[in-house]
Amino acid sequence: MSINYIILRNLKKNAKNYYLYVFALIFSVALYFAFVTLQYDPAMDEAKGTIKGAAALGAASVLLIAIVTIFLLYANNLFIKRRSKEIGLFQLIGLTKNKIFRILTAENFILYFCSLMIGIGLGFSGSKLLLMILFKITGVDTNATLNFSTDAFRQTMIVFLALYVLIMLMNYLFMKRQSILSLFRVQSSTEEQVKKVSFVEILIGILGICLILGGYYLSSKLFGGDFTSMPELLMAMIIILGSVIIGTYLFYKGSVRFIFYLIRKQKSGYLNIREVLSLSSIMFRMKSNALMLTIITTVSALAIGLLSLSYISYYSAEQSAKNSVPSDFTFASDQDAEQFKQALTTNQIPFDETRIDVIQVETNFKDTLEASFTGTGSESNTMIIGVISDSAVEGLDLPEGEVRLSGFSDILKTFLSFKESGAIEFKGQHDVIPGQMVGIEKDYIVSWYFTNGSLPIAIVDDSVFEHLKKDLNPEIQKESNTYIGVDIADQDKLITANDIFLKLPLSQDRGNDSQLRDLNSQKQTMGLIMFIVGFLGLTFLVTSGCILYFKQMDESEEEKPNYTILRKLGFTEGDLLKGIQAKQIFNFGIPLIVGLFHSYFAVKSGWFLFGSELWTPMMIVMVVYTVLYSIFGFLSVLYYKKVINGAL
Repeated sequence: MSINYIILRNLKKNAKNYYLYVFALIFSVALYFAFVTLQYDPAMDEAKGTIKGAAALGAASVLLIAIVTIFLLYANNLFIKRRSKEIGLFQLIGLTKNKIFRILTAENFILYFCSLMIGIGLGFSGSKLLLMILFKITGVDTNATLNFSTDAFRQTMIVFLALYVLIMLMNYLFMKRQSILSLFRVQSSTEEQVKKVSFVEILIGILGICLILGGYYLSSKLFGGDFTSMPELLMAMIIILGSVIIGTYLFYKGSVRFIFYLIRKQKSGYLNIREVLSLSSIMFRMKSNALMLTIITTVSALAIGLLSLSYISYYSAEQSAKNSVPSDFTFASDQDAEQFKQALTTNQIPFDETRIDVIQVETNFKDTLEASFTGTGSESNTMIIGVISDSAVEGLDLPEGEVRLSGFSDILKTFLSFKESGAIEFKGQHDVIPGQMVGIEKDYIVSWYFTNGSLPIAIVDDSVFEHLKKDLNPEIQKESNTYIGVDIADQDKLITANDIFLKLPLSQDRGNDSQLRDLNSQKQTMGLIMFIVGFLGLTFLVTSGCILYFKQMDESEEEKPNYTILRKLGFTEGDLLKGIQAKQIFNFGIPLIVGLFHSYFAVKSGWFLFGSELWTPMMIVMVVYTVLYSIFGFLSVLYYKKVINGAL
């Protein structure tokens, strides 16, 4: 029997075990090659004026390499252990370790590089689709064409050739360390079989749950006013991160076993066949998989959280643009506004104009401001804010002395905690005018130019406004004290008006801005981030799902003798499958649910920093991730069904 015959026979024999590994490898190569192709695509050069596409995709490709490397090394480690008895048999019949290594190298070479070529082909075919999706999300008006990049091909070959060498090195070291006897024991010793839950494990389980809950509680207080300085905030974030990660590890190390132990004890040891195949199996295996499950859960939570936050920003882009630029176009200069209005008139585009006088006044919120992010001293209670008259707001008539704050965002509420009412003071150049705050509103009346870092503006009675206007402190005033808003009467002509605005020699620093330009800019930036995070998250989802699937393949083969005994005792295939289905719900559901909880509390603690809408974008991301992740649990059940069928 020749070496070539052994290689071909092994490839055919192990095809059923390698099919998902091959799929994941092809998927990883395709996605990486598509990313690199986008990086070198000429269309991305045209987009560089608006988004740093090539640089961002280049950084993403590095992270993609890290994900794929970890996955391939882990998957190879699982499969080489599964073939440990086969390697031991080869040694028993007289083959040396070097010859066996050459056989494995040849097998892997055929499998690996065939998958590599298929992956590159699929990546090339899908690169145009990815480019079209990217341009659609970011709103870049550029044609997407199918281009084969030799640079991308060369980079992909170098990366995956290096990975192949690394995999072969791992296989070589594995064979060198193992004796013939140990090769026959590798697979049976990979899982820890423990029959009793010790007192230490109970303590570990309780501690793990307490650390996770403590991290959740602390995250809910992160921006609630309890931490009023940057060092405190950073320290709290580090504590939350450490508490949740360590708690997750201890949760898998002891909490799951402890919870299932309580369930089993409550039943006094009388378990039905479904509970035997699910609860008992997970109790005895979860501990040995604690590190792997912690990594999968943490990175899953990171992927879901980052994708949720990026989608929140993308989803809230329109509202954010309206907050920054309340009118279609805003100006702070009469000369610039007249230039734009003249251009609109020339192009027969009707418009409406809004003018509001805005003055800058030093305001003391000593009796109104409960706490601020920088502290609660007197300096933090005095701010320079914009002040307008109630006559500039339609339908509003404030009594003299009353003050209303407007333009109060969710993020501002987090860093500046105001009382519902209270006394404030306006300090002019010579006089101090007291006032009584009577309300806080979200409505944005003037553009970002007049808000001094997104602070709210104060609305006062017209007589108070005139008094403040005569007593201005010239050192704190803007170059212009007039907000000019231009709204296009026919919204069908808004794009044309925006093109006219962009062509005029106007300076954005002088308060000139376009709502549509601001919206497009935010969509381009956040769309690119969402695109990259989404595909990195998809890659990790597929690779981690495959790893859990591989583990279930191993467990099913180890438990096959048990299924044979149960079938001989009279249990039907349906009886066994009910237990297997419950087991897969736990195996795939526990990491998913814990990851969803981690990401929820992480997003909930700081979502307002990224946008104005939480639930819709976050729920969409979580539902999509759950559905895709559940596919691997379904595939595991199908594999178990095949093993059970072959048990008799």
